Amino acid sequence: MKELRTLLEDLEFTCEKGGLDRKVSAVVYDSRKVQEGCLFLCIEGANFDGHTAAAEVVSGGAGVLVVSKEVEIPESADVTVIRVENTRYAMAFIAAAWFDHPAEKLTTIGITGTKGKTTTTYLVKSILENAGRKVGLVGTIEVIIGEEHMHAVNTTPESYVLQEDFARMVEAGCDTVVMEVSSQALKLHRSQGFVFDFGIFTNLEPDHIGPNEHDSFEDYLHCKGLLFKQCKVGIVNCDDEHWQKVVEGHTCSLETYGLSDRADLKAEHLVFTNRQGHLGVKFDVRGLMNMEAEIAMPGRFSVYNAMTAIAICRHFNVSVADIQKALLAAKVRGRIEMVKVSDDFTLMIDYAHNAMALQSLLTTLKEYEHGRLVCIFGCGGNRSRDRRFEMGEVSGRLADFTIITSDNPRFEEPEAIIADIVTGISRTEGAYEAIPDRKEAIAYAIAHGQPGDIIVLAGKGHEDYQEIRGVKYHMDDRELVLEVVEGIRQ
Repeated sequence: MKELRTLLEDLEFTCEKGGLDRKVSAVVYDSRKVQEGCLFLCIEGANFDGHTAAAEVVSGGAGVLVVSKEVEIPESADVTVIRVENTRYAMAFIAAAWFDHPAEKLTTIGITGTKGKTTTTYLVKSILENAGRKVGLVGTIEVIIGEEHMHAVNTTPESYVLQEDFARMVEAGCDTVVMEVSSQALKLHRSQGFVFDFGIFTNLEPDHIGPNEHDSFEDYLHCKGLLFKQCKVGIVNCDDEHWQKVVEGHTCSLETYGLSDRADLKAEHLVFTNRQGHLGVKFDVRGLMNMEAEIAMPGRFSVYNAMTAIAICRHFNVSVADIQKALLAAKVRGRIEMVKVSDDFTLMIDYAHNAMALQSLLTTLKEYEHGRLVCIFGCGGNRSRDRRFEMGEVSGRLADFTIITSDNPRFEEPEAIIADIVTGISRTEGAYEAIPDRKEAIAYAIAHGQPGDIIVLAGKGHEDYQEIRGVKYHMDDRELVLEVVEGIRQ
């Protein structure tokens, strides 16, 4: 139980009914979870407005309603009604107070940007743990608290869930948390209720623009920039053309990183490495820190991810040796993840599931000396057909050979999706083969692998399921690859 006054102390509000001298038994924002004496937040969602459930939750025992507009409840109801400007914003501060402000007991690192967030969080976790810190992680793939790994629902969870995760991290002995901060989370105030010690911007490209996301690129850019009004130290990639717009009106100190001479911390003398099918990059770091570095992930964007991590971790007085060791050891599930199948050629799994991501990945890989660049991918059903045409065209243009297969067909026929991808690839001169069964497609690629080939298995990444007609079946690209390799050996 907590005092209502305590939960509201960081908020501006009006008490429209009842009094503040109440004990609160729980903080709830789902009308199905109402309990006696709870505080219920009326949240406006894309499909449901909690304000419409006000009378229902009061009859279910709610003692406090937090609202942003008029609600219909019985005049005789013994309930306190608190009016705020925005109930999502209020929820973040109420949740922080409910869990005794756990973020204040952690060093908080928030990373925003179109690409690189996931990989960078794992790099930071790897480096800081190498240096002896205990680090929690919140991101697209999972939430990590101590030894516990939990599947993530959103890149950045609702503020209540986030504060609960922070509290569990404190309880587990964590001293630091590194997290992905999506533009949607910033827009919906999920990361309010505390101030980040470090806010990081990786890059910005048009994405997440459409219904229930962002109305325009300008809105997307604005929301990314909100992080720099909610952190103490801002660290930004100054090679991105939008960085100055993103940090406009910032309230934090700022430092920059990148590959250009104007960066406070810069990477130079890049050398692409290929060691028995394992691709990576060696480079020098100069400026705010001076060292040699190497990362066991391919391409220029991997250097940016590593530089982001270095720019953060230098604030923790991590030794050069610890940074070097951690960068070489770090692996991220489903993000340019190397899977050893042969000394002769490279196979990697990546989450690239739209044309922009696939083009970035394939363009990067073409910078390496290699045999053929082979791309295996499919597209999700019940999604824009344009994505299929675009991905087909990208792979046909950049890969030497494409194997078109199934992804998540959902309620469409895999053959119909593949036909759309073929339409896109036919606009190029790219060679291709269509093999609907994903395991068979992988087996074909491995069986026909040639010395020096780079085989990219794209689209699923960290996902471990295939969705068919409303049912999710277990399917993991890593397991499929290992099954194929084992079958070939036998």
